Amino acid sequence: MTGTDTATALERATLDKAARENFPVAPFFLPRAWRTDLMAVYGFARLVDDIGDGDLAPGGADARILGVATEQADDRLAVLDAFETDLRRVFDGTPHHPLLRRLQPTVRRRGLTPEPFLGLIAANRQDQLVTRYETYDDLRAYCELSANPVGRLVLAVTGTETPERVRRSDAVCTALQIVEHLQDVAEDLGRDRIYLPAQDMKRFHVQESDLAVPSAGASVRALVAFECQRARDLLNEGAPLVGSVHGRLKLLLAGFVAGGKAAVRAIAAADHDVLPGPPRPGKLQLLREAGTTLRGEG
Repeated sequence: MTGTDTATALERATLDKAARENFPVAPFFLPRAWRTDLMAVYGFARLVDDIGDGDLAPGGADARILGVATEQADDRLAVLDAFETDLRRVFDGTPHHPLLRRLQPTVRRRGLTPEPFLGLIAANRQDQLVTRYETYDDLRAYCELSANPVGRLVLAVTGTETPERVRRSDAVCTALQIVEHLQDVAEDLGRDRIYLPAQDMKRFHVQESDLAVPSAGASVRALVAFECQRARDLLNEGAPLVGSVHGRLKLLLAGFVAGGKAAVRAIAAADHDVLPGPPRPGKLQLLREAGTTLRGEG
């Protein structure tokens, strides 16, 4: 396989993961130009998460493309540093990685700035160094890096960014990140990460060992229910974002809010026992939630 073939295969493998998302980042009903640019943003976000989680394709091809020495190909911090260097080339040169070359026309066309992209890299760098969060405020500060930039990029790509919409979008994105952490408690623990605030664990008398069992006990379920309510409150705070836009963008944003609310309902339907595996909503529940969100109901 040639270098070009390898790069193409890596790009395709990353973008194919879009099909497995809870809600498509660039669904068919959006204008083609939006879909192209949103997929370019998605490719960046997916790749940086894969670097941070150690989920890159075997063989170190991504690291080689980024110029990382072979002996450092498994060093996530080294690869993230090289990725940041390549990201900066998007704004003032020619990037090496195919997903960043794909991103460059979007950045220029939409006038995007480096900050949201750097935030996503910083979040994944933090994942290598911080595996526990003491307070809810600490967790929200992490979400400011790991989740909120995505919503801001959606608004920037669609030309609808205003301070109020950014505030509402941040609430939705933080909620979605919290819900994802709740769904993935067991998976995250396998990576030696816990995103349940330590203060809340103490409040509900939950020990780390309580998270490493096949099914949650009453204390863990109470803790998850508490965090679900926080996520629900954030979704309600952010929901007016949907009514502030029109047309097909309204459908997209309603889908994001509905996805979060449906996931919260799925967790509740599992009696807040997230340890056997991620409780996920079905398509019918997602459609119902989307309809409710579009009508501006609770």
